[in-house]
Amino acid sequence: MLKYIISFIQRKWGIQKEVYTPNFKKAFEHFCIHAGGRAIIEGVEKLLKLGKEDGEASRTTLYRYGNISSSSLWYELQYLEAKARMKKGDRVWQIGFGSGFKANSAVWKCISEINSKDPNAWSDRIHLYPVCGDASSATLRTKLLS
Repeated sequence: MLKYIISFIQRKWGIQKEVYTPNFKKAFEHFCIHAGGRAIIEGVEKLLKLGKEDGEASRTTLYRYGNISSSSLWYELQYLEAKARMKKGDRVWQIGFGSGFKANSAVWKCISEINSKDPNAWSDRIHLYPVCGDASSATLRTKLLS
């Protein structure tokens, strides 16, 4: 926090160009970002200095289910489980946004081994994700549903 405060003050005085951002990957293995839209996911990735792979569960949930409000966080968590990415001891940071200035987050720690074969919302088509390429969402969704 001290590094952030110092860099914030230095930025105001023109000494430094940008405010210090901690490396959140040291604290969390996985991120579930509110799937309210592509711009939201990309914006959070940019501000927290995350890679595209960190937002994969969010983008895939947005692609498959659309903007389903804060419940998207649970679909993202199930995506990580279905892809066998959750391991015992892993920490997940869920970041949710509401209307106006509402925001919330939760941190979860995996306390047991996850069986990726357990049925969940992704079980029927997990092998089709992530979807790659620049084709339109409607075209890709049609291909997946057929």
